[in-house]
Amino acid sequence: MDLHQLEAFLAVAEELHFGRAAERLHIAQPPLSRTIKQLERDVGAALFDRTTRSVRLTTAGEALVEPARQVLDDVRSARRAVKSAGRGETGRVRVGFAGPSSHLLVGQLGRLVRERHPGIELNLRSTTYGHEALRAVVNGDLDLAIARWVTEPPGISHRIVSVEHYVLVVPEEHPLARRELVSMAELRDEPFIALPADPGSSVRDHFLRFASAAGYAPNIVQTAPDSWTLMALVGAGVGLTVTLDTAVNNVVQEGIAVVQLEEGLVPTYCWLAWRRDDANPALREVLKASEVALPTPDLEQAPS
Repeated sequence: MDLHQLEAFLAVAEELHFGRAAERLHIAQPPLSRTIKQLERDVGAALFDRTTRSVRLTTAGEALVEPARQVLDDVRSARRAVKSAGRGETGRVRVGFAGPSSHLLVGQLGRLVRERHPGIELNLRSTTYGHEALRAVVNGDLDLAIARWVTEPPGISHRIVSVEHYVLVVPEEHPLARRELVSMAELRDEPFIALPADPGSSVRDHFLRFASAAGYAPNIVQTAPDSWTLMALVGAGVGLTVTLDTAVNNVVQEGIAVVQLEEGLVPTYCWLAWRRDDANPALREVLKASEVALPTPDLEQAPS
C-alpha cells in the first residue's frame, strides 16, 4: 500500500465512478483500474463491487475510507510543516539570559516574535550567566543568548542591544546610602555579596576587576544564585553588592539604596549573541524581529 494507491482509492470511493475518478486524477481509466486491483491484492480484500452500471464500496472498502483520508491528511500536514520550517515560519529557538537585568529585553523580543511568527517557539532559559550561555551557544545547546562578557568570544556573531552601568547597592541605613558617588577604593573594608564564581558571571568578573584595580581583593561574605537574592540579602543588611543598573531597575526590594559607582560611569554593554554558522531558519527570523524589538542603541547618544 502506497500513497498513490490511497489517492486512487479515495478518488473512486468518493466518485463511485472509475471514469470520473480517472478524470479527477488526470490519468486514463485502465491505469486507475490496475492500481485499484493492485491495492486489493495488497490488502487481501475486494474494496469495490463493480457492475456495468454501478460501483459500490464493499464493507472492507468502507473500513478503509477514513484511515486513507487520515494518512493523506497527515502526509499533507507533514509536507506543509517541512516547507514552513524551511522558510523559518515554524521551529524552535532556545534563548538563554541571566535574570532580571534581561527581563525587559526578553519580554520585548518575545512579544514581537509571537506577533510576527506564532509558529516559532521561544524556549527561554533564565539564570544562564554569560560564560555559561556563550558556551551553550558555541556547542549548540542554545541558539541565542542575551549576555555580557569581558573578552569577546570566538565563533560568535553579536550585536549590542542595551547600554548599562555598574552601580553599588547598599542597605538604606548604611552611611554610603546618602552619597551620590562612591569609588571602589573607598570600599576596601566593606563586606560584599556576590554572584557565584561558577558557572561564571560577567557581573562578578567586573566587580573583581574593579576591586583589583583599586588594589585589594574584596571581602565576599556571601554568594547568591541570582540578583533577586542579592538584593534581598543587601536589604537584610548582610553586605553590599556591585551590580548592573538594569538588574536593580527590575527588582522590587525594600531596604536598599543605589549609589552611583565611579567605575560604573564608563558604560558597559549587553549583547545579543548567536553562533556564526547557525543555519536554523527560525533563528534567522527571530534575529530579524530582534532588530525591531531590540534595536542597537545610538552609542553616541548613550549616557556616560
